[in-house]
Amino acid sequence: MDLFDSPGASEGPPGGPACSAKGCRASAVWVLAWNNPKLHTPERRKTWLACEEHREHLSSFLGVRGFLKDVVTLAEWERDTSPADG
Repeated sequence: MDLFDSPGASEGPPGGPACSAKGCRASAVWVLAWNNPKLHTPERRKTWLACEEHREHLSSFLGVRGFLKDVVTLAEWERDTSPADG
């Protein structure tokens, strides 16, 4: 999964992905991993990116629907999902 293909990333701040909240152009700090069990297999993870200001709002939106699976920092997500060197 390429986080730079997430909503708003192409219009985000120079040098990095932007928050997925509508109209927000702040740098993403958090990754919200989620899936809709009616549409996705249990192991599939979709992602939204969030700045500090919108992390709680986006988490709540996904959480009340039972979609939210994990919230981690962008740095941690990139470290854990990047291919191993050598």
